[in-house]
Amino acid sequence: MEQSRITWFSTLAAGIATMLTATAKAEPELITSVEGITEYRLDNGLRILLFEDPSKPQVTINLTIFVGSRHEGYGEAGMAHLLEHMLFKGTPDHPNVPKVLQDHGAEFNGTTWLDRTNYYETLPATDENLEFAIRLEADRMINSLIRGEDLASEMTVVRNEFERGENSPTSILNQRMMAAAYEWHNYGKSTIGNRADIERVPVENLREFYRRYYQPDNAMIVVSGMFESERALALIDQYFGSIPDPERELANTYTEEPAQDGERNVTLRRVGDVAVTGVLYHICSGAHPDYASLDVLQQILTGIPSGSLYKSLVETRRAARVQGTAYSLHDPGVMRIYAEVSPGNDPQDVLTTMLEGAELIGEDGVSEEEVERAKVYWMKSWEQSLADSQQLAIDLSEWASQGDWRLYFLYRDRLEQVTAESVQDVARRYLTRNNRTVGLFLPTQQAERIAVPATPDLDEMIGDYEGREPVPQGEAFDISPENIDARTTFTRFGNIQAALLPKLTRWRSVQVRLTLRYGSLESLQDMATVCTLLPTLMARGTEQLNRQQLQDALDRTRARLTPSSTNSGEATFSIETRREYLPEVLDILRQVLREPTFPDSELETIRNQRLTALTMDLTDPTARARTALNQLLADYELGDPRYTPDAEEEIEMWRSVTRDDVIKLHSEYLGSQGELSIIGDFDIAEVSPVLENIFADWKADVSYERMVRPGDIEVEFARQQIDIPDKENATYFAGTVIPISDTHPDHAAVLIGNWILGSSGLSSRLGDRVRQQEGLSYGVGSILQASARDDRTVFAMYAIANPQNMARAEMAIREELVRLIEEGVTSSELSAAQIGYIESEKIERASDSQLVSDLNTQMYAGRTMQHDADLERAIMLLTPDDVVEALKRHIDIDNIGVIVSGDFSKVTPPAETPAPQ
Repeated sequence: MEQSRITWFSTLAAGIATMLTATAKAEPELITSVEGITEYRLDNGLRILLFEDPSKPQVTINLTIFVGSRHEGYGEAGMAHLLEHMLFKGTPDHPNVPKVLQDHGAEFNGTTWLDRTNYYETLPATDENLEFAIRLEADRMINSLIRGEDLASEMTVVRNEFERGENSPTSILNQRMMAAAYEWHNYGKSTIGNRADIERVPVENLREFYRRYYQPDNAMIVVSGMFESERALALIDQYFGSIPDPERELANTYTEEPAQDGERNVTLRRVGDVAVTGVLYHICSGAHPDYASLDVLQQILTGIPSGSLYKSLVETRRAARVQGTAYSLHDPGVMRIYAEVSPGNDPQDVLTTMLEGAELIGEDGVSEEEVERAKVYWMKSWEQSLADSQQLAIDLSEWASQGDWRLYFLYRDRLEQVTAESVQDVARRYLTRNNRTVGLFLPTQQAERIAVPATPDLDEMIGDYEGREPVPQGEAFDISPENIDARTTFTRFGNIQAALLPKLTRWRSVQVRLTLRYGSLESLQDMATVCTLLPTLMARGTEQLNRQQLQDALDRTRARLTPSSTNSGEATFSIETRREYLPEVLDILRQVLREPTFPDSELETIRNQRLTALTMDLTDPTARARTALNQLLADYELGDPRYTPDAEEEIEMWRSVTRDDVIKLHSEYLGSQGELSIIGDFDIAEVSPVLENIFADWKADVSYERMVRPGDIEVEFARQQIDIPDKENATYFAGTVIPISDTHPDHAAVLIGNWILGSSGLSSRLGDRVRQQEGLSYGVGSILQASARDDRTVFAMYAIANPQNMARAEMAIREELVRLIEEGVTSSELSAAQIGYIESEKIERASDSQLVSDLNTQMYAGRTMQHDADLERAIMLLTPDDVVEALKRHIDIDNIGVIVSGDFSKVTPPAETPAPQ
């Protein structure tokens, strides 16, 4: 074993030396350009996609390795996913990948799927960051250490992630159905892998898998956002082009799933409260011309609220939810539909209705109206992806993993050509009894095989496809708080404060966020559920538009309207649309605000969905633990709108809420106060009259009075254990309340202390120890939520772990917190945290959807974005002594409550954490 390790590291060292001395064999070759996206190829086989978008000061680098669970052999189940984790463990040049990414202010992740693995990061758009990210991805693609000690800790993290999925009956049912649907093809295997393979894989096997697939001829790098193509191409050539050609010949997968010749069934029995039914149908690959019609068919079946299965199951209260997806994959995939059965209904009856509704389309067909509605829905989703350079970088790798990135544009072209006839045709051919996998098996008299067409020859099919004109680009916008304030117009429309920030954006997109505040502590007693329900029901129909017409209007105007609420007098409406549609969308908002009809049928649908979700929460460790912590950190009684009810209490509240309650709340309370922010490509003079029409004469009968949330809460050390049987994963929450606001002189120091402890991801102390070193938890961290108006800051820590590991996880978290408070931070640690936090804030401000929320928050607090600038200056002036002294003043280990939730029946000895001394 030791000799093998020495040999491997010698080979690695030789590879590094080769990288440093070798030169590219040729200039990058221009392959093609489609709608602003240009493809190059290096001599060693690396594919490159460059897409400039100057509208946001950020750049995304996405490295895709064309290996997923489809490529895994015997004993390798989950190896692609495990390797994804291992590539965050470091290289000789980058020993701590999460930390160096965090130091550059990156938002980053790695994901594994059936056909590919990708690693992407979005950073502030600087030349230094561009070079750093390209250099990092080239380095870890071939120089990752893959050490045995790292595998030992990360294996338990991946197993923890595996166990988290085991908590979800829907997830497990889907995996069992996939396994039954695919007898031979690897699509039937879970990407996260097999428990035994995860636990036992030898590190030598993992290294061999890594060397086999992580090579330039099996990879593609996408760079999108604000950068110069010539510079990016030169850097890619410098760092990737010096990687020598691989010596091995990579074989293509060739297994084809035979045509299914009879219905297959799966029955899953586990502890839970809500039944789930599902069905899978084999379909073609994503590259096949049939796929667009299948995507439309799936939306016609399960779309909300127009889907035929939604109407037959959800609106009749037999199911709380119906969802579907048509998997777009390299090889023939599946269409998946499932339903969460409402308590009191027969799952077999729901399944029968689902199957009949899906398979009758092949006989009865669909209407042109249904087809057009589904096409508009998918076209909106496609256009919103194209308008977001970060999302586009990710989506392009999905299509590339199916054979060619240009399929992204061909999908759009094919979607436009879908007809009612083509939808009926694919329904007739694919949605048949003998091509499905469900929860019931019925024998047949004779074999009936459904042959799924093979993936077409992509070179022949795509040819010299050139696409269309690129979409309009945005301006290079300075995201500093000072410039945001300078570019923003602050005004009022009636009782609504407004912040209007016009700027050129990609595809002329516009973000709108409206927050309405109403009522008082006294007037909203016993109305928490009505407050929660109000905005959602408002958006389900108006005097001019029923729910379907409203959804059609939003799809046609490329708009997304998202209502949300709290249980204490706050309703929010978020909108995304484009410049040409903004006046019409604002009028839709006017109707939702001023002319809602509160359909009783929609109230019953929402009630049914919420009751089903709450019933599931009864046996969900995370939901139970979160509620318990919220109750521990707030001293309120049932009936107080600030109180957090448990699932049983909330079930009773939802059962009793009435339509009259909602109508009364809307008619008497709304119109009191609020904040409105609009950011994007719009004209203030054009939208101001529309906004005046909405808000100028809107007044409330009941006055608004802000609810105070005190921070002087007495939290004593206590450990509450919530036992929930038959759950593979347990949840940990711990927290306390600090009586300071976000304007307190110590706020910056406590904020950075929390960042170092657990808010900076894998590079934080908790992430590094609990996940990276000891492998006890897939998700671990800490949270700091500071109020802008009250002297109240919530500090909390969280983790998920196997019940057997919970005591160790608790102890590790406690030790790291004590060490931080008693020993403080180093100068280098503080410097990295200061830079990392401020860079992450730049990424936040670069997102218009986040910035509209920030502007609303600042107006509510009576300030501007200058607050952020002042906070950043305060952060940069901090010393290590400032941080430790603030933490000692405000965080007392004796005043932290702990909640653990899960199945601890098999834990020996019982999970315990000693009381503080």
